[in-house]
This record gives sequence, structure tokens and C-alpha cells, in this order.
Amino acid sequence: MGRQRFTPEQIIAKLREADVLVGRGSTAIEACRQIGISEQTLYRWRKEYGGLKVDQARRMKDLERENARLKRLVADLALDKAILQEASKLTFKPLPPPRSDRAGPSCVAGIGTTDLPRTRPASLDAATSPKDDADERRLTADIIVLAKDYGRYGYRRIHALLGHAGWQVSLSVVERIWRREGLKVPKKQPKRRRLWLGDGSCIRLRPFHRGHVWSYDFVEDQTHNGRKFRMLNIIDEYSRECLAMVPLRRFRSNDVIDVLADLFIEHGPPEYIRSDNGPEFVAHAVREWLGRLGVTTLYIEPGSPWENGYIESFNARLRDELLNGEIFYSLEEVRCVTGWWREHYNRVRPHSSLGYRPPAPETIKMPAWPLGSAALRLPPRLASEAIFN
Repeated sequence: MGRQRFTPEQIIAKLREADVLVGRGSTAIEACRQIGISEQTLYRWRKEYGGLKVDQARRMKDLERENARLKRLVADLALDKAILQEASKLTFKPLPPPRSDRAGPSCVAGIGTTDLPRTRPASLDAATSPKDDADERRLTADIIVLAKDYGRYGYRRIHALLGHAGWQVSLSVVERIWRREGLKVPKKQPKRRRLWLGDGSCIRLRPFHRGHVWSYDFVEDQTHNGRKFRMLNIIDEYSRECLAMVPLRRFRSNDVIDVLADLFIEHGPPEYIRSDNGPEFVAHAVREWLGRLGVTTLYIEPGSPWENGYIESFNARLRDELLNGEIFYSLEEVRCVTGWWREHYNRVRPHSSLGYRPPAPETIKMPAWPLGSAALRLPPRLASEAIFN
């Protein structure tokens, strides 16, 4: 069996997993045995990739690829230069002028006009397509009516029904009109079991203590120049504490693993983690990584955001109290302002479901909120106290 090669993203994910296991009390040898590598490989990876994030490793890989491309370009230019230098040393004899008697007028005069190839203009065949716009409008109307009457039929069956009705059109014409009108067969809706109890409450796992169930989801917004960014929000459902708010232009499964690894090292892995069916959450790499750490994934039913109500409520508060009132000019500004808001949400903001107490009350005084922010307007007395304190 040959040696298995890992990508830089996979190496960083395994290093973060080893850090989580060591943080939970395992030794380095036990962590290596659990993630399937040797101890020497672990130390070699730490020497090469230690301290790097997934995006940094990806950037380093792109720089290596760009460096290799530039080396190839330099080699090709050097080869072209050598070829031109060798060619400049050679002498060539000029070609003789063309003789006029090689292609006399008699050669062309013998060719009749009927012997020349003719290009046939593209035109519609009257037997397989409508003759004019009025016919095509009537055909389009008939296709739409049949699509409404037979919702599970595709354009091939619709073409057969049109033939039974007297239309003589080709399958390609029906397909063109079908796609132009945006018609398609709806996906079959699978039968689902009942999601509510008799009193109307949703069937789901409820948290019983801190660290029992976490939830995570994405919120999307844009900076002043119109570029979009996504923010990964993670909360503890029992305490309502916001554990992380990480904005990036684009998220991949390795980025999600990187954020979760930091939280697992700081707070310990939860027993369960709840999310929707987004591609970053259902990715095989994320599910396998969480499974190795003993974290059970809970996926809500597609199209049922109310099953993930804790994180959806948090996202609504975030958008109402912060995002709708702020104009961001850079991603670094997003990180700074959302970091302040997360501290305010956890330490100061009263939460109605907790008896109007904050999720994680502060034990030391929180620094003053940045002046000029539209997210929080303190009364004049409190603002002055925040400034002087």
C-alpha cells in the first residue's frame, strides 16, 4: 500500500484535530494514533504548517503555483531567444517570382458558374416548425397549457401530445420554447413524517446544559463597494452565548473546520451541533472531522428554518441591531465592529428568555463602545461615563 498524500488543507485540519485532542487530555502519541499518522509526521507537519490558517496555507500554495508558472515562462522565453539567435545566423535565398504562364486565363474560363460550390442559407423547414411569429405564439400558448395540465410531463411528452393535436414541429423547436419560457418538471416532494406534537411544539433535541447543543449558520451582507461577505455565527443554545462571529468573503469546509477547532480548544467540543443543510455543513470533510471528535451533527429538515430557531433568532437580532445600521468599507472593519457587538451581546445586552439578563455577564468592565457607531446609542449620561471611565 502506497503512502497517502495529504493536501495542505487536510494537514491543517488534522493538526487542529490533534490540538483539540491534546487539549482534552490525550497525549501526543494517542492523538497521532487517533488521527492515523505517526508521531514523526506530526512534528514535521507542525514545523512546516504550525500556526498557519487554512486561508494562509491556500495563499502559500497559490504563490508556489504562480512561482512555478513564472519559471516555466522564463524557460520558454530563454528557449525562444536561443532559437531566434540561431535563426539569425542562417542565410536564405530569395524565392523566384511566380511565372505568369502557370495559371493562364484559359484555366479559369473552363470553370462554369454552376460548378462553384454554393452555400445554402439557413432557413426553417415549414414541415417541422411554425411558419411565422403568429404560429409560434399559438404553439407557445399550447405548450404552456399542456405543461399546466400535465405538470409531471417533460418537453418530450409535450411534443408527443402536440403531435396528437395536429402540430407538425420538431422536438428541438419544442425544447427551445420550453427552455425559453422557463418550464421545468418540479422535483418530487418526498413524504415527511410529522414534525409537531399535538400541542404544536416542534420535535427536536432541546439543550439541558452549557455545551450540550451548539448551533451555527451564515449571515450574508455586503461592504460599501458592493462586494458580498458571509459571516459564520456560532451560539450555545442553552446559555444563548455567541461563541464566534467570523466574516469572510467566501467560506469552504476547511474554513468551517478551522473556526470550530479554535472553539473546541477554548470551550471543549459540544455533544451535538445543529445546522441547516448548507454545502459547508454537510460536506464530508466536516462531518468526518466532527465524528472523529465525538460530536453528533443534527440537520434540520430542508425548508424548515424554524427547527433551528435559536440561531435564526440571533441572526435576526444581529441584522436588526447592527447590520441594518452600519456601512462597512472593508472586511477588517466588519471584524472590528462585529467583535464589539458580540462582546456587548454576551456581556451587556438583556436577553428576554433569560429573565432580561445577558448570556455571559461580564466580570470586568467592558471597554467603551466605538464612538460614531449606529448600532448602539447610549444615553448622554452613560456615554459620558463610558468615555471618562
